[in-house]
Amino acid sequence: MSEPPGRGGAWTEERGTSDEGRRRLEAARRRAGDTVSEPPGRGADAAAEELRRRVASQFRRSLHIRTLDTGSCAACEQEIRLLAAPHYDLHRLGFFFTPAPRHADLLLVTGPMLRAFAAAARKAYDAMPAPKIVVATGACALGGVYQPDAFCHGSAEEVLPVDVWIPGCPPSPLALLHGLLVAVDRLAEKVPSLSFTAGGPA
Repeated sequence: MSEPPGRGGAWTEERGTSDEGRRRLEAARRRAGDTVSEPPGRGADAAAEELRRRVASQFRRSLHIRTLDTGSCAACEQEIRLLAAPHYDLHRLGFFFTPAPRHADLLLVTGPMLRAFAAAARKAYDAMPAPKIVVATGACALGGVYQPDAFCHGSAEEVLPVDVWIPGCPPSPLALLHGLLVAVDRLAEKVPSLSFTAGGPA
């Protein structure tokens, strides 16, 4: 495989990531605090049960997710789509996908954030009601594939305030579930005084 035009660093065929991209990906993982990856030795049922328990203990309403593709190859979207399939059935866990940012609690961002899409991404984020959380999903959104250039920002955090990072190219459905576990905790930290959190005012 020849080196893609416009990208610096050595290009590795097995991962499709430049040396600089890997360094940025590791930096994003360190900034995330706790690395979001597929929980070892846990099946879909265990991950789903843990997510259901946390949502029930912290929220008395369902959470709505708005996906935002900012120039991805659609591999991440295919894995996200599997979450609604019967095997994972994200709806039974209290999560629902919504097409409207005004109804969303969580923004699931994929892709390297093309500059042509930056203004639309900001509008989608601004339209979301507070409290809100942004999850960068996949290696492109974390800055591990594309470097900033005239056409793209290279990562989601260059435009949006990212709260949770989910690495992978693409991340598996179990890794996505684990990332949503972390996102639920981060969202609860933002709103400890609101009535829909456990222990909050009635």
